[in-house]
Amino acid sequence: MPAGIVVRRAGWVVVVSVLITLVAGVVGAGTIGALSLNRFEAPGSESARARDDLARLFRTGSPNVALLVTARRGTVDSGPVQAAGRALTRELAAYPGVGDAWSYWTTDAPATLRSGDGRQAMVLAWVPGDADRVRRAVLPALTPRFTRSDAVIDVRAGGSDEVFRAVMEQARQDFVRAELVVLPMVLLLLWLVYRRIAAALVTLGVGIFAVAGSLALLRGVVLLTEVSTFASNIALVMGVGLGVDYGLFVIFRFREELRRGLPVPEAVTRTVRTAGRTVLFSGVTVAASLSVLFAFPFPFLRSFAYAGVAVVVAAVIGATVVLPAALVLLGHAVARAGSARGERRGFWHGLALRVVRRPLAFGGAALAVVLLLGSPFLGVRFGLPDDRVLPSSAPVRQMYDQIRAGFSQEEADAVHVVAPEGNAAQAGPYAAALSRIEGVVRVDSAAGSYAAGRPVPGPADARFAAARGTWLSVVAASDRLDADAPGLVRRVRAVPAPFAVEVGGYPAELTDYRDGVTARLPLIGLLIVLVTFAVLFVMTGSVVAPLKASALNLLSLSVMFGALVFVFQDGHLSGLLGFTPTGSIEPSIPILMFCVAYGLSMDYEVFLLARIKEEWDRTGDAVASVPAGIARSAPLVTAAAAILAASFAAYATGRVVFLQQLGVGMALTVAVDATLIRGVLVPALMRLAGPANWWAPAPLRRLHRRLGVSEYETLLLK
Repeated sequence: MPAGIVVRRAGWVVVVSVLITLVAGVVGAGTIGALSLNRFEAPGSESARARDDLARLFRTGSPNVALLVTARRGTVDSGPVQAAGRALTRELAAYPGVGDAWSYWTTDAPATLRSGDGRQAMVLAWVPGDADRVRRAVLPALTPRFTRSDAVIDVRAGGSDEVFRAVMEQARQDFVRAELVVLPMVLLLLWLVYRRIAAALVTLGVGIFAVAGSLALLRGVVLLTEVSTFASNIALVMGVGLGVDYGLFVIFRFREELRRGLPVPEAVTRTVRTAGRTVLFSGVTVAASLSVLFAFPFPFLRSFAYAGVAVVVAAVIGATVVLPAALVLLGHAVARAGSARGERRGFWHGLALRVVRRPLAFGGAALAVVLLLGSPFLGVRFGLPDDRVLPSSAPVRQMYDQIRAGFSQEEADAVHVVAPEGNAAQAGPYAAALSRIEGVVRVDSAAGSYAAGRPVPGPADARFAAARGTWLSVVAASDRLDADAPGLVRRVRAVPAPFAVEVGGYPAELTDYRDGVTARLPLIGLLIVLVTFAVLFVMTGSVVAPLKASALNLLSLSVMFGALVFVFQDGHLSGLLGFTPTGSIEPSIPILMFCVAYGLSMDYEVFLLARIKEEWDRTGDAVASVPAGIARSAPLVTAAAAILAASFAAYATGRVVFLQQLGVGMALTVAVDATLIRGVLVPALMRLAGPANWWAPAPLRRLHRRLGVSEYETLLLK
């Protein structure tokens, strides 16, 4: 919307914006219930084909429901417990939605379903359907029904889908609790920055507008494609963050224009034409950074791209349309006494002057600190998530703690080898070969069960054969799965088979998902650098400034990844934060954090470059323009980063490891980026580059002139 219309129709714009926010809030509330649940799975992968064939041909699958049965007296082999166990198995098999069920008390059941001390045993079940059906339609009633205790047995319900249903519920509670802290905290911090409650309220209003608007936009996306429930969480986190960032930038510029003596309408107009343009470039950069997630074929990760783009659109509209209209009405109520001269002689101006005088010393020291903070990332190990992403107080986590303590292997985590055209008669030698893999406890097949290459008692052979095809179940020791589940899956796939096979099961599904994610990391990195390079080139007309910005952003992100490894993989601060380290990191959350953090880091880079470029265009002094531009933008970046870091830190108090990773990693990254990176390394590198900061080859300079951006900048400076 042109600035002139916003100024002339400010009252109407504000009224319409409030109405839109209210409507968007109602629509957005409906969006949350329409979002989908997802599993860690790779559509079209070998494990996905194995899962589908196992269900189609054998009417079974990897157990996603588990009951842990504890004998109140004696062992699970006593008469009363056996009778109760068989009745429980039959009851679970007959429960609506359950496709298959078996247990330690089933005929020829494997001894691995019995704990080492004989006091506990397992009942397993397969509930077919996607995550939405299982976790929303079946488990909410199944879990409480089968969590029971009587004079004979004590029963606890769990399973992989119950674990992540609990993760979803805990994350929802954590987000609500964090938001109750974040909003008043952000308002307080904004008041401390502005010293004007009106300015603080309208800035927070932009954040609320961004959250409501993004959720409303996602409602339209949900009608066309699947969007994960975690997209709403990203909308909450980024909506407040970007809204506050952009609101700060606009109001800082508006105050500057007022200090120059401009009347309110003209000050708003100039603010929209200068700060509004920078906000637009920043929004495009952040949206582009998150859009690279569309390159993943996984709905879970693509959902974050939808949410990120929606947040940016809503935040940019809020900062360039709604906020300017509010500033017209508020006028000098958001102003603060002070002078541009005093601002230019502040801390950041003095630091920038010292840095440009000794760029190698200051830049080298800052670089050393950043590299030290990022160095733990060299030891990263990507692994698979389990119940330990939940706090130890969660009932399903407590159940699996007992399983880990009492069972040497977990039958639910068996690797399934499906042969749709296989001959059951040929399965024996193949099963024997699979059973020789290090860490494999037993292999069950239509030709019998094998351990260490020899026949052993096991489940009924008929379960593994159908009118067409056969399948085998490879049960590994828990220690083997914890140490290297992907390695086990690769070993199973490497054993020669007498027929065509597909390897699936929970470990294989997680492995295929992890491999699919990590295989695209180079492409994601390349795309995010290219798209942000293009945006910054359009903004600056330089090829050096975008390359420098990308390099500095990667340095900033190394701190985040270093923190994830140091804290969550290696377990430092685990006692303080209250989580259990597993020695590895699930890869999709760091990738999401990479895209979000890269976009926010580039956000600050845009703010700095805009002011430095403005000074360069005005004075032509490549050295003096750096501290002058930083003096005008660094206080803003510092204030925005402090508020954003505090907001992210609130999520570190959550009880789900994924949320804690987001809080700790993002808070540290934002803090380091706004201080060491933007406050020291940026001026040091720009001083060393000098006029080359704004260099581009002749063809690109001509392209930039044809885009008309340079002429627009000249008009703004008049």
